[in-house]
Amino acid sequence: MKNAPAIVTLSLLLAACASVTAPPPAPPEKTETLASPSRQHTATPAQLRRMLQAGQAASAESLPPVALSPDILYKLLTAEIASQRGDWKTAYIASMALAQQTRDPRLAQRAMEIALSGKRHDEALAAIRVWRTLAPESEQATQYFLGFVMLSDNLAEAGPVFSQRLKDIPDSSRTMLMFQIQRLLARAKDKPAGFALLQQVLEPYLATPETRLVLAQGALAVGDYPRARQEALAAQAAQPESELAVLTVAQVSADKAEASQSLSAYLATYPKAREARLALARLLVEQKQYGDARSQFELLLQYNPKDLTTLYALGVLSAQTRDNPAAEKYLGSYLELLAAQPDAERDPSQALMLLSQLAEERKDTEAALRWLSQIDPGEAYIGAQIRRAQLLAKRGDLVGARKVLLDLSPQEEREQIQVLIAESQMLRDAGRLPDALAVLDSGLRRHPDNVDLLYDHAMLAEKANQIDRMEKDLRKVIVLAPKNQHAYNALGYSLADRNMRLPEAFALISKALELAPEDPFIMDSMGWVQFRLGRLKEAEEILRRAFALRPDTEIAVHLGEVLWAKGQKAEAQKFWREAREKDPQNDTLKNTLLRLQVQP
Repeated sequence: MKNAPAIVTLSLLLAACASVTAPPPAPPEKTETLASPSRQHTATPAQLRRMLQAGQAASAESLPPVALSPDILYKLLTAEIASQRGDWKTAYIASMALAQQTRDPRLAQRAMEIALSGKRHDEALAAIRVWRTLAPESEQATQYFLGFVMLSDNLAEAGPVFSQRLKDIPDSSRTMLMFQIQRLLARAKDKPAGFALLQQVLEPYLATPETRLVLAQGALAVGDYPRARQEALAAQAAQPESELAVLTVAQVSADKAEASQSLSAYLATYPKAREARLALARLLVEQKQYGDARSQFELLLQYNPKDLTTLYALGVLSAQTRDNPAAEKYLGSYLELLAAQPDAERDPSQALMLLSQLAEERKDTEAALRWLSQIDPGEAYIGAQIRRAQLLAKRGDLVGARKVLLDLSPQEEREQIQVLIAESQMLRDAGRLPDALAVLDSGLRRHPDNVDLLYDHAMLAEKANQIDRMEKDLRKVIVLAPKNQHAYNALGYSLADRNMRLPEAFALISKALELAPEDPFIMDSMGWVQFRLGRLKEAEEILRRAFALRPDTEIAVHLGEVLWAKGQKAEAQKFWREAREKDPQNDTLKNTLLRLQVQP
């Protein structure tokens, strides 16, 4: 949609539904969290003495009554000094021997830390096994054990641990633990073995629909879609009121339309099911059914008028469906609520950018600038400042616009290039071509191989009729980025437009079309070179295809000239009239009509 704000893209629409994640809601992860090893350090003798003689009162009873003999102290110091010197092997062997001698689990934990410092995962796992043997009640040791077993070739070791936990946990918490086990097993190096183990440990609980949902997620993780669908449907049949079940069924459906129908049927019975309606809205957005998606969010807003996700999504969808007043209303409410209830997870920048563009569309430059001024430093800041500068330049304040750009301090090369290109474009639009070229020349001295700078420099050189410089730049782009269709197209079109080296122009544009066969602007170039070669039929065919894909002014001008040359003058004038209504100042249109001495 040419007139829609540029920021309204499918990715932004999906981001508007960001609270709708791909997997269905699941309990928070805890058991699969891998504890971080203690910071490596070298202990003093006093610290070593305290390590064995002191401890938390709660855990002291489980520690062995070991006296710190001179022999043990010597071995501890030996291990620590070896560790400090980077001799992990000596330190590890000494610590493991001491752990087995004293039966103290803290020494096995220290052996694990030493192995990790040497990036020896097998040795670390061996130490963890000893640690668990010495402290079977240690949750931290079990977490380490499960995390490392997932990366080993002996996944079955985790089976008894999972089975015992599922057996010991209260029924009310078992589903949460099942999901946690499934997520942990999904990280296993051997995915099929992980799913096989999941089935094994869940077998005693197959009568519950929740278990079927966990199995559906496990099957999905290994790419077994038929099994995932089978388990999800079984869970839904057993518990048709379950929102989690219908979300899982939708998730495992290969056909998005079928998933939408499943969610719609569920919502007909349970209209207040928020997660299901959010999932349906997201699916509709993915299918580009923006009006229907907007209707789903409007229903959600009725149930919760202050829901930030809903307000933001409605703002974006309203802009996409060209209801700009509604978009401004929803986004304004979203920002007011966010200001009253700050949320670190939500960045208002995209909403502010979109409101600025909506204000610009209704010719309110001051409002557009106000929205942009509220964007704080962050990911969107450089883009917002560039847009501020462009708006200032558009209303004639080129000095102020350039000052905005000068005050920026972009750190990354990508941002530096954005600022340079923005400044050159503003100077070009102001008719200051030499200054625009000078800005890009300066940029190319710092970034001589930047493709974007080279391409923009080539376009400015072409506009200044410096054909040799243009061709040199584009040839370099082709070498640096051989799949950059725009470089082939720009060079080919420039040659064709000047009626020069037409076979070469045709070859360049053919290459561009091979790289991007559905690009209407490259089709336009092909039509134009065909026209220059005298192939009027071929030129008309491809230009009509290009215009159908993108009714752009320049494509219309070229198609009109081809039709004029074929004697179809009335139709040619029709295309030119429509082009003039759309863009009366277009240079290609004005030059064509002047050259042909035509008054459409």
